[in-house]
Amino acid sequence: MTFQSEPGVVRWRLHCRAAPEKVFEALATDAGRARYWAESTSEDNGVITFRFLNHPPVTGRILDSQPPSAFSVEYFGAVTEFSLSAADRGGTDLTLVASGVPEDERVEVTAGWVSVLMALKAAVDHGVDLRNHDESRTWTDGYADN
Repeated sequence: MTFQSEPGVVRWRLHCRAAPEKVFEALATDAGRARYWAESTSEDNGVITFRFLNHPPVTGRILDSQPPSAFSVEYFGAVTEFSLSAADRGGTDLTLVASGVPEDERVEVTAGWVSVLMALKAAVDHGVDLRNHDESRTWTDGYADN
């Protein structure tokens, strides 16, 4: 299999030094997601509203939540599954699988998940927010920013 060659699917793996419980909290809570993913999120009855700079709100239904090992959500029309496991030498191995990605959006979705995952790692491992929080410098304007 060649890199990212499965039609309609984007897969990434990430290792974090943080424990699975901390990584899961970052994925599954409004406060966690606000540290790296969206400017803010609000969850109501299993539906998350993601608020980004310079973009209308996006909603996604939580499909699965099994602390601290699995979390999945509908996100921009795709089903995104996060699987977390304790790594042999400490930390967390995370696998992301986004399914149902339209082929004409594949390149942007692949790059977008790299951006989100690197921001997640910076947040949980180092307490750093990589985003610029500047409405004039967003992803839609060509900036590498969530």
